[in-house]
Amino acid sequence: MAERPTTVWREGIAEEAGELAAGTLDPECGCMAELFPEDLLTETEVVLDAFEQDLVGLAAMDDTEVLGVVERVVLALNAVDEAHHGSAYETDERELLCDYIDQSLIEHGVDVIALTSRHGLGRYQITDRWRKW
Repeated sequence: MAERPTTVWREGIAEEAGELAAGTLDPECGCMAELFPEDLLTETEVVLDAFEQDLVGLAAMDDTEVLGVVERVVLALNAVDEAHHGSAYETDERELLCDYIDQSLIEHGVDVIALTSRHGLGRYQITDRWRKW
């Protein structure tokens, strides 16, 4: 199953906190909790919860419906990013989110390569039409 980016971020926060507590990381180098505040994580998880609900029955949907699922999750993530002054998701975070969306679609029976090809998109451009983050 595709790993949620928020899981990766929470694990990074916990690992960094352990290193700080053990004294193996200079406090000036600790940034995970600042990069990923709890409200950002929670808001992102709410969006991903809704996305996962939308994935039910996805393999039986036509292209328009599948793209609608992608559009809804991307627009919801745009809103989270905007609520955090456009700095919630940097390059690494964007890549994790896009990979999660892609892998989740595949796991639910969508041939992403064929879908994107039918719509004149490159293999990894499925979110680009709506994505602002």
